[in-house]
Amino acid sequence: MRRHLIPILIAGILIALAGAWYWREPIGDALFEVTGEESPPGQIRGLAEWLGSLLRRHPRTDPMVPIAHSDVNPFGVNTFLQLEADPANRERQVQMIAEAGFHWIRQEFPWEDIEIHGRGDFVDRRNDPNGISAWLKYDHIVELAERYGLELIVRLSNPPAWSRAAGDEIGHLAPPDDFRDFVNFAVAVASRYRGRIHHYQIWNEPNIYPEWGNQGVNPEAYTELLCMTYHALKEIDPDIVVISGALAPTVAMDGLNLNDFIFLQRMYEAGAGDCFDVLAVQGYGLNSGPTDHRLNPMTINVNHHLYIRDIMIANGDAHKAIWLTEADWNPVPDDLPDPNRLMYGQVTEEQRARWVPMFYQRAQEEWPWIGVIAFWYFKPASDEASDQAWYYFRMVEPDFTPLPVYDSMREYTSEEPVMYPGWHQEDHWAINYPLPAYNAGWERVEAEGAAFGTCLQAVGGRMPVRFTFDGARLDIVISTGPDEGELSYEIDGSQRGTIGLRAPEPGITRLKLADLPAGRHHITLYVPDGACLDGFIVMREGLIGQTAIILGGAASLVGAALVMIALRRRAAF
Repeated sequence: MRRHLIPILIAGILIALAGAWYWREPIGDALFEVTGEESPPGQIRGLAEWLGSLLRRHPRTDPMVPIAHSDVNPFGVNTFLQLEADPANRERQVQMIAEAGFHWIRQEFPWEDIEIHGRGDFVDRRNDPNGISAWLKYDHIVELAERYGLELIVRLSNPPAWSRAAGDEIGHLAPPDDFRDFVNFAVAVASRYRGRIHHYQIWNEPNIYPEWGNQGVNPEAYTELLCMTYHALKEIDPDIVVISGALAPTVAMDGLNLNDFIFLQRMYEAGAGDCFDVLAVQGYGLNSGPTDHRLNPMTINVNHHLYIRDIMIANGDAHKAIWLTEADWNPVPDDLPDPNRLMYGQVTEEQRARWVPMFYQRAQEEWPWIGVIAFWYFKPASDEASDQAWYYFRMVEPDFTPLPVYDSMREYTSEEPVMYPGWHQEDHWAINYPLPAYNAGWERVEAEGAAFGTCLQAVGGRMPVRFTFDGARLDIVISTGPDEGELSYEIDGSQRGTIGLRAPEPGITRLKLADLPAGRHHITLYVPDGACLDGFIVMREGLIGQTAIILGGAASLVGAALVMIALRRRAAF
């Protein structure tokens, strides 16, 4: 009996191999969508790791709750404009950024380059004994951002040597001896640019060496610095958005470096939850692509921030967004002498050009708690650091030659924005695209029961609101009351309806607008005078996305098990 099974088994193996060869491209594409790996060995290993991750507790993410500062235009880029000595090169850089469709510039205002020689001294005498204003360069950067319609995320860091008794002996990035010196610097910047700059990031990567100097990192000390600065900036302008120092993803716990999960939890225990509006982390993919669905707290990939989100929810911060203030893959050359050549992983320029837009797209489709993603980085001022691995993250060469990722992002940012599943605020960046979100017919008013205390009220008659969403159901969060009238809508140019907003008692109510076939839909709402918008909820129903992947993986495992059982039973005869 066994002798007769051998040719059948061989035939079955050959048929399976032929099928796998014939379907290799769709199979490879499907495995890439799960693992973020493009080589067959990596895909096989990644599939096994992904199946193993299904057995772990998944992070809690709570996508269907109101989240502040998450519905902004997501396209950001890091710049080193302060290093461009020629003002014309600064402008050319900002112009190229705007032409590529970016909305945000994350730009450092280094403390050591502004308050250079001593406390309260904002005159630069490094190259001229008579001195010039240290603000001039930064005034120009702010003016350029305004001229080209860009918003600044200003990173405040890099203390001057005078702020430490030990000078640079404990590292040129070490915090000042007196945190009030840093707070005073932040206040000086915010006062000078009040009403022009609205987003400030306090420090960078305080959980790793050398960003806290040549000393052990200290979550409690960083939290003290953050809280002091937060309260001082809010006194200057309560509308300032304070962003925490970006946590670097790391599993290290050697004193000089501390796992970002532990660092964040210790920040919360020290009271940081009351001292930032947006939590910042870095979002590097390192050794796998943007579609990697593996979840492992000890592995750094594009899913790493899900564990950060879980910690935020556990500490009562589900309503706050995460901004990824650095994100990219590194096309580092094979022959680079830097011993850290593969520290950040390695991709080709072609892979990076494909993967970066895919990462932005995945964030919008799956992670409604993510706001800005700031590409790292736009351009070096020179090729002086070309022997270092980090240099190759650039999007544009020092001579302004764009790399392939510049063109792929310029093409991607030109697409119409879409509202994907999640609970979104009334000022989501896709609304009324390409026109301004709301015109003079609207005003922001306080409203009891609104997600963040205010909503947008129509004050100019029946006001239109237009956007595209991707889902199978749309709900609207809006005010109701005795005099609110009717909301009317039109979906995909054909489906029309009205919803009465009259109710005995005024309040904010969630109303179901429509059930639709899953997919992309265009909607125009006509909001009656006096009604107040507080948000939209998009849902995608059915077994799709990750659920379908899980079911497919489970079915594959069951099928493989049945085949093994059948073979063993036949072998028993």
